[in-house]
Amino acid sequence: QLQLVESGGRLVQPGGSLRLSCAASGFTSDYYAIGWFRQAPGKEREGVSCITSTGSSTNYADSVKGRFTISRDNAKNTVYLQMSSLKPEDTAIYYCAARSYSGCSGYMSQSFFRSWGHGTQVTVSS
Repeated sequence: QLQLVESGGRLVQPGGSLRLSCAASGFTSDYYAIGWFRQAPGKEREGVSCITSTGSSTNYADSVKGRFTISRDNAKNTVYLQMSSLKPEDTAIYYCAARSYSGCSGYMSQSFFRSWGHGTQVTVSS
């Protein structure tokens, strides 16, 4: 059974940093692209970042480019999202998801993401 578990979310002040983790179990995640998505209160879920199965390519939403960094450690079956210079508008539940193939092209549409975690809450507030 495929399972993804997010962790690392918490309350942080504007300008602060956080690292989210996405731990995979029940499958070998290094065959799959992994995406991070977020959903703010009253808004639709949106794509944040994606990393290919080998980690050779990454994609970012314009709103987080230059502030967030996605990485993966396939030996640990874990994908990370390092977030810095956090803003109140980054407040959301953050989800990771495994795609049914290795690439990130078109990930913002959320297509072909078959396995989702339950999310971790990130709150940016003073």
